[in-house]
Amino acid sequence: MEFEAVIGLEIHTQLATTSKIFSGAATRYGAPPNTQACLVDLGYPGVLPVLNREAVHMAIKFGLATNCRIAERSVFARKNYFYPDLPKGYQISQYELPIVFGGHIDIICEGKVKRIGITRAHLEEDAGKSLHEDFHGMSGIDLNRAGTPLLEIVSEPDMRSAAEAGAHMRTIHTLVRYLGISDGNMQEGSYRCDANVSIRPRGADELGTRTELKNLNSFRFVEKAIEIEIERQIDVVESGGTVVQETRLYDADRGETRSMRGKEEAEDYRYFPDPDLLPVSIDSALVEKLRAGLPELPDEKRRRFISEYGLSAYDADILTASRALADYYEDCVRHTQARAKLAANWVIGDLTAALNRANLEIGESHVGPAELGKLLDRIENGTISGKIAKEVFEAIWNGEGGVDGIIERRGLKQISDSASLEALVAEVVSANPAQAQQYRDGKTQVLGFFVGQVMKASQGRANPKQVNEILRAKLGG
Repeated sequence: MEFEAVIGLEIHTQLATTSKIFSGAATRYGAPPNTQACLVDLGYPGVLPVLNREAVHMAIKFGLATNCRIAERSVFARKNYFYPDLPKGYQISQYELPIVFGGHIDIICEGKVKRIGITRAHLEEDAGKSLHEDFHGMSGIDLNRAGTPLLEIVSEPDMRSAAEAGAHMRTIHTLVRYLGISDGNMQEGSYRCDANVSIRPRGADELGTRTELKNLNSFRFVEKAIEIEIERQIDVVESGGTVVQETRLYDADRGETRSMRGKEEAEDYRYFPDPDLLPVSIDSALVEKLRAGLPELPDEKRRRFISEYGLSAYDADILTASRALADYYEDCVRHTQARAKLAANWVIGDLTAALNRANLEIGESHVGPAELGKLLDRIENGTISGKIAKEVFEAIWNGEGGVDGIIERRGLKQISDSASLEALVAEVVSANPAQAQQYRDGKTQVLGFFVGQVMKASQGRANPKQVNEILRAKLGG
């Protein structure tokens, strides 16, 4: 029997507010343990939560960007369960009436566009963090994260492969960063997801029993964990067993998923409206104000890059994957007379490689967009060759000055006068008579050898186009 997977994701996005969702405590990452948790976060008697207005605005922005409906009235509920890092014994979340619901987003997977439904996106508070190291065999609890605002984005079970799930998670990640509602830092836990996975006979309508993979915090882990879980469920069914509804953990070291606990249903959490928080009322004027302030979104920017700059879909996908990278590219294009495609090649190639080597974000680049644009101008106007430009780029990156100063100090200007090039060519041809005869006998690929020799003799400064022309004339080709 052939099976197909049915996958839905619950993506937990920490919102980029400066204070927590129901208190004025700070949300800064990396503070000493338990220094950013106030009495409201800890649920002390007599305290009252106050909703963070900015968190509401961020949720609405996400809903607008994903074609969702914005609830005129939404309600916070208490989700009751025990865990050591949940100080109140309940989590304030939303259940029956979320702030955002009923939308969709398009993903691109293996070259095909697929629409994934967004069931809901609701606001809630994050829990604290359990630490299991360096406590002499005990666990420590850091409550700094308790009360940090989360937007939980729940998809429809529309994905059929681990690759589609990875593409969906990446698409949402790009979107929340474009909107400025989250930094999406997966290493710091700002963006993570739970994956609901089931299998069924291909072509069947009825859903199989699902398992939930908890706390996946990298795109690679999401895809690998889902692949392993699909294979595990198929093995269970084919061996005559039954898939059990449960929560499982992914063990990257062992390459397996393992049972954590039985999967709870909604009634296990005993949801009820939080008596300390009023319903949230949102009017159309606020929605339209926030809609007017939305930035150009990734899909719109991708289409514009293709039409306005003549880029391929591949180049546009890479350049618009990050709002900061797209902004850098456009700033570079504005500062150069060079072709937009040449700018794309340098941003995607040399610049990105340098950033990766130094483990830097685009905003930390040692080469600004205006300086890169000037470098591209020097390539286009023939001042330097593309090969020499790489040397100049490295020098700028290392803090040796600007484009023109480096070219002047190092004597890197391209040799373009015909007399000098003809002399170089004559010397190289004279020194290699056997290869010259091979060329004249029809072995034209030998031309590359001669070009290389001329470039070597000129220390890479000869104009390659002119060298080719002069060589053909000299060799009689």
